[in-house]
Amino acid sequence: MRFIITILTMLVSVSALAKPLSYYFEQDVKFDPSIPTPEQVLGYEVGEWHVRHDQLVQYMQILAEKSDRMNFKVIGRTHEQRPLVMLTVTASDKLGQVEQIRKAHLARLNGEASDSSKQPAVVWMGYSVHGNESSGSNASLLVAYYLAAAQGPEIDALLNNTVILLDPSLNPDGLARFANWANSNRGMKLSSDPQTREHIESWPSSRTNHYLFDLNRDWLLLQHPESRARIAQFHQWKPNILTDFHEMGPNSTYFFQPGIPTRKHPITPEENVTLTKAIANYHAKTLDEHNALYFTEESFDDFYYGKGSTYPDVNGGVGILFEQASSRGHLQETINGPLSFPFTIKNQLLTSLSTFQAAIDNRTDLLDYQAKFYNKAVDLAGDEDFKGYVVKGGADQSRMQYFLDLLRQHQINAYMLEEPLKVNGQSFSEQSYYVPLAQPQFRLIKAIFSEQQRFVDNTFYDVSGWTLAHAFNLEFAKVSSNWGLNVAKMPWQQSVKSSFAALPQSYAYAFKWDDYLAPKMLNSLLEQGVKARVALSPLTAKTPSGEIAFEPGSILVPAGLQTDSNWVSYLNQAQNEFGIEITPISSGLTVKGADLGSRAMAVVKAPKVLLVGGQGTSQYELGEVWYYLDRFVGTAPSIIEMERLGNIDLENYSHIILAHGNFNRLDDATKVAIKSWVRKGGVIWGHKGGAKFLADQQLLKANYLSRRDVASAFDTTGLTYADKDDLAGRQRIAGAIFNTSVDLSHPLTYSLNRNTLPVFKNSTWLLEKSDSPFVNVLTYTDKPLLAGFTDDVNVEQVAGAAGLIAHSYGKGSVIGMTDNPVFRGYWYGTSRLLSNALFFGNAFHASGDK
Repeated sequence: MRFIITILTMLVSVSALAKPLSYYFEQDVKFDPSIPTPEQVLGYEVGEWHVRHDQLVQYMQILAEKSDRMNFKVIGRTHEQRPLVMLTVTASDKLGQVEQIRKAHLARLNGEASDSSKQPAVVWMGYSVHGNESSGSNASLLVAYYLAAAQGPEIDALLNNTVILLDPSLNPDGLARFANWANSNRGMKLSSDPQTREHIESWPSSRTNHYLFDLNRDWLLLQHPESRARIAQFHQWKPNILTDFHEMGPNSTYFFQPGIPTRKHPITPEENVTLTKAIANYHAKTLDEHNALYFTEESFDDFYYGKGSTYPDVNGGVGILFEQASSRGHLQETINGPLSFPFTIKNQLLTSLSTFQAAIDNRTDLLDYQAKFYNKAVDLAGDEDFKGYVVKGGADQSRMQYFLDLLRQHQINAYMLEEPLKVNGQSFSEQSYYVPLAQPQFRLIKAIFSEQQRFVDNTFYDVSGWTLAHAFNLEFAKVSSNWGLNVAKMPWQQSVKSSFAALPQSYAYAFKWDDYLAPKMLNSLLEQGVKARVALSPLTAKTPSGEIAFEPGSILVPAGLQTDSNWVSYLNQAQNEFGIEITPISSGLTVKGADLGSRAMAVVKAPKVLLVGGQGTSQYELGEVWYYLDRFVGTAPSIIEMERLGNIDLENYSHIILAHGNFNRLDDATKVAIKSWVRKGGVIWGHKGGAKFLADQQLLKANYLSRRDVASAFDTTGLTYADKDDLAGRQRIAGAIFNTSVDLSHPLTYSLNRNTLPVFKNSTWLLEKSDSPFVNVLTYTDKPLLAGFTDDVNVEQVAGAAGLIAHSYGKGSVIGMTDNPVFRGYWYGTSRLLSNALFFGNAFHASGDK
C-alpha cells in the first residue's frame, strides 16, 4: 500500500500545474489588456509546456508589433538557421531616439563628458545559453510581457531610466531540441520520478548547440554564429549589467552572484565586486519575500572571461550568473520536495525583476564605473612595464587572419609591422602584428595574452589558462619600448581574398601545406576526382617563374595521373576559393630532392571518417572533432553510436576517430573487428579516453599513468577533512597550457614551423614516452607549463611524458594523443595534427615494439 501511495504522489495532472499570470506576478501589477498574454498566443499557460523556439520568437514579434515600448530585431542565425532575436525596450517616447541614446552611451566611454544622471543604464537580459536549462527562456516570455504591458509608476521608472536588451534564447537549437524532448515524453499525468525518461535525456543532451558545443564557453572564442552575433551586438551597446540565467541539479536551490570571492580574475576591478554585491541585495530581498531558498559565494567562479557572466566584467559591465535548481521536465521529486517547472520559471522571473530595480537604484554608479573603466584604460596601460605584444606572422596566412579577426571582434586593434623588429633575441618580420596596450580594451588584451601560473585561489571551476596566441601556435613577445617600432597607421581589417591568374597547361602543379586551409583545399580537389601526391621529402622544382623549393607535406598534382578532362579548371577554382596559390611545374626532373615520379611522393586520398559517439563518449569533444572536420577540412564524418558499431562494415571507412570517452563497453567481437580493420590498412586516432582504449587493447603500444596514479604522488600526511577540497584542486589540471617538443620530420607534423607546440590540457591522464624510436611525435618539455595553474607535483609528472605517439599496426596506423587537439574549436595549432592524420596517416612506417 505504501508503494502505491508513493507512486500516486508522483503522478500529478497537467491541469493542476497550469499557473495563471497571478501565480507569477504580484496582485498589484496591472497590465494593458490590449497586449496579448503568453497564453493568448501560445494556447497554454507559461510552464504548462516547454516553449518551442519558434513559439518564443512568434510571441516576441507580436509583442513588438503591439507595444510602442519595444523593437524586434533578428541579429543573426544559428547553424540550423533559427533566428537569433533581440528586443530593445525603453520608454515609448525614447524608442524612436534609441540610436542617439546608444551613440551617447558609447561616447561617454570614449571620453566625451556627459552627465550620468541623465543617461539610462543599459541592461542585457540573456536567457538559457544551455538548451536544457529552459526555465530562463520560458521566464523571458513573462519578462517581455511585463515590459510590454505593465502599467504604473514602477514600470514607468524602469523604462525612463534604462534601455533593456532582451535576448530570450541564447541557444535556439538546443532549446528547440529540449522542448521537443520534454514535451514528447510528458503525459497528461505528470511523473515526478527522477528516473523517468522525461528527466533523463538520451545522448547527446540539448545543453549544447548544433555542433554539440557549450555556447557559454564561446563568448571569448567566437567559434559559432550565435556567439559572433551576440558579441557584435554587445559591443554595439556595451551594457552596464548582463544577466545569464542557468539551471543546476534538481536537489539544489537558487544561486546568484557574487561567486567565491577568491576566484575572480585578478584583472577585474574591485568596484565590479562591490557593484555585484550591491545588486545581490535586491535578489536576496525579493527571494526572501517569497520564502525561496538561495545561496551566494559558493561554487562557480568569475575567472574565465569566456563565459556570459564574466565577459562583461572585462568590458566595464557587471555580469551576473543565476542558477536555478532544475525540474528538467515538468515536475520532479527532490530532497526539497516536488519541484515544478512553473516554480523554476517564477524564480527566474523574480530575479529578472529584482535586476531591473537594482539597475534603476544603482544607475549612476554603474554608468560612472563603466566610463572610468574605459577612460582610464590608456593611463593604466602607461603604468605597465611594457608597451604591447608583437605576434609573429608567417606562411600560414589564414591562421593569422583568423587570429586577427578574433581580436577585431573584441574591439582590439592590431597593426602590421612596416619594418622587421627584434625583441629579446626573437626576430619578427613585416608579416607580424603589434597589439598595443594603450587602447580601450587594455584589460582584455592583458587577459588574452596572459601566461599567469599562480593565483590567490588555485581552484578553478572551468579553465585557468586560455592564451589565444598559444592556441593559434603563434609566437609572441612583450615589447618593452617603442624604439625601432614602425607599424602601419591603420589597424588590421579583413582583406579581400587574393585572386590568381589562370593556370597554364603544365607537367604538374603543386601547392604548399603551410596554410590552415590547405587540408580543405586538398579535400575539395580529391572529392572532385583530382589525383594528388604528398612529398615526403623536400624538393626544388622547375617552374615558369624559376626554381621553387617545396617542403615535405607539399601537394603535387601530376598531369599524367589525371582522368577528368576538367581537372585544371578545378585547380583554378580551388586556388581562388581558398586563397592558396598553386604553382605550375615544368618538369618531373627536379633541381634538388626527389623527382616527381619518386616513391617519396605518397598517394593521398579523400578520407572517409567514422567518428564514434553515443552513450559513454563526450558529446563536447566529439562535437569539436565534427566541427573541425566539417568547417576546416570539408569532410562529413559518419557519426555512429558505439552500440551500433558492431553492425557497421568498417571496410567502408579509411579512418576511425575515438574522441574522449569510455570505449571499453564495446563488445569483444567489435574490438576484434577494429584490430583486423587497422591491420588491413585503416588509420585509427584516439585522444584522451580514446587513446586509453587503444592502449588497453594493445593497439597503441604505450603505457600510461591513470588519474589515480598521478594523484597518488601527492603527500597527504597530516591532512584533515578541511583540506579535502584544496587537495582535490591541486590534484586536477583545470585547463592549462603546456609545451611540447615536436618531431618536425614526421608526416603528422607537416606545416608546423617550429620545434615546440603548445597544447591544451585539462586531464591528468598521461601517456608515457615510448622507448621505441620514431614513434614519439610530441613530447612534453622538461619545463612544460606555459600558462594557467597546475600544481608542481603534476608539472613534474607531465614533464617528459608523451603528447602524441604514432606507429604502424600491420598495414595500418595507430595514433594516440594525450590531449584534445581541437579543444573548444579554437586550438588552431594542434588541430593540424588531426588533419595531417587524415591525409598522411598511411605515409609513415614505424614499429611500436621495442
